[in-house]
Amino acid sequence: MANKLVEMNEKIEKNVVGGYQKIEDTVVGGFHKITDKFVGNFLTKEGETVEDAKARMKDEQEKRDEAAKKEMEERNRAQEELVKKSIEASLNAGKR
Repeated sequence: MANKLVEMNEKIEKNVVGGYQKIEDTVVGGFHKITDKFVGNFLTKEGETVEDAKARMKDEQEKRDEAAKKEMEERNRAQEELVKKSIEASLNAGKR
């Protein structure tokens, strides 16, 4: 009896997982078709393929991210310097 129950559960599991995988593949495939069409229509440059445009945009985004990271690090250093100067000024003011 227990073996039959385990077998039934395995069949149900197989069907559920298979159905989910089909839905996921359909949704992801549809998403890729839509994004490729959008990139092709609006984001490609003269003579550029969709794949080339995606690679170019990825590179551009990485450069923007790197620039933003550097800017944030510079702001943090400047902020730390201001805090140090403020603390020093406060300590020195108490000594007078």
